[in-house]
Amino acid sequence: MEKALRVYGEVLRLVRRLPKDTRPYYAKYARENFVNYREVDANDAKSLEELFHRAYNHSLWVLNKYSVDGSAADKLKEICYS
Repeated sequence: MEKALRVYGEVLRLVRRLPKDTRPYYAKYARENFVNYREVDANDAKSLEELFHRAYNHSLWVLNKYSVDGSAADKLKEICYS
């Protein structure tokens, strides 16, 4: 659970790097996705790992879409892949 909260917090920090008019959409999108997966079994390491990797990859995609340097997501990568 702690790792999921760290991932969520870092995703929200990345949202702040996006253009101002897109931030509400992506903040809401991130929240909805984390809420949708809250029922995943905390003991199912494989499922959690997959979700964390998906969060990282999707975050990179969004950053690239808005020409934000992908290195901004280095901390998220560190959290997701540890």
